[in-house]
Amino acid sequence: MRQGSGGRVAAIRFRAAGGFLLVAHLLLVGWITLRPLDVPWVSAANLRPLAGIKADLALGGLQAARRIGEALLLLAPLGVLLPLAGGRLAVSPWGSLVRTVAAGALLSLGIELLQTGVPGQVVDIDSLLLNTLGVALAHVAVVPAARARLRRRAEPRRVRARLREEAPQGPTPTIPRVGIAP
Repeated sequence: MRQGSGGRVAAIRFRAAGGFLLVAHLLLVGWITLRPLDVPWVSAANLRPLAGIKADLALGGLQAARRIGEALLLLAPLGVLLPLAGGRLAVSPWGSLVRTVAAGALLSLGIELLQTGVPGQVVDIDSLLLNTLGVALAHVAVVPAARARLRRRAEPRRVRARLREEAPQGPTPTIPRVGIAP
């Protein structure tokens, strides 16, 4: 193994672990959200933003916290797993947040649209909003600090490798001046 390739191997391992966990989480989310439910009745689809959240809050604090918390936590791991699967440390924090939140929103929208064909499942715009908010909160809470820590951990290795590369070369050679012929 070459010097400096340990960081590349670690990056590949992080990407592989992130990809595996991402696929596992998406399979779990698909099973939770897209399985048919045997219910005696189904409520109408909620297409008015925040109407479902207001209805949950009317049920009482504990019940509202449980329902809103479930919607926030369903896709929240994507806020960490998507950047982990990408495996880049040197990236704009805002760009990473926008890409991750957009991917989470599109995935949530896809789930909501797929639920239209599943018996017992109902489309709810509030779950789309809460799922997307959960992705954003998880990303902001974990990813910038984790990337900073990994960059700090990798920095001394880069400096040591650079010093090792420069040391054996010696001083810069100089060319003696040659006078101009008459």
